[in-house]
Amino acid sequence: MNMEKALAEKLIDMAAAQLAYSYAPYSHFKVGAALLTREGKIYTGCNIENAAYTPTNCAERTAFFKAVSEGERSFRAICVVGGKDGILTEYAAPCGVCRQVMMEFCHPDEFQIILATGREHYETFTLRQLLPLGFGPDNLA
Repeated sequence: MNMEKALAEKLIDMAAAQLAYSYAPYSHFKVGAALLTREGKIYTGCNIENAAYTPTNCAERTAFFKAVSEGERSFRAICVVGGKDGILTEYAAPCGVCRQVMMEFCHPDEFQIILATGREHYETFTLRQLLPLGFGPDNLA
């Protein structure tokens, strides 16, 4: 169930555009994300750092929280890009906290995570591949 190339490229472009809004004065590692709902709507996010570090919010969670706060609950994919000073040199995989948020709202075998350094250089993973023994709502049923 790989993402079609044109859609993946659109998500990559939208995620990369978010680098301009990143607030990363401490790490200087800018991250952008573009989250696709099952209905085709796209929510974007960037990382927002804080001097106290713990209140920092990742780009992926920013996108998810924007979507969920507007009533979205069904997601298809997310694209994540990032790099020091916004220069995309290697894949910026979601942190553990972001993967856990994804487990809350996404089916681990269906939800796709696109990691990219550009339109021509990206790979797609399922959430299950990045979080093989994830704990989610089904564990509490």
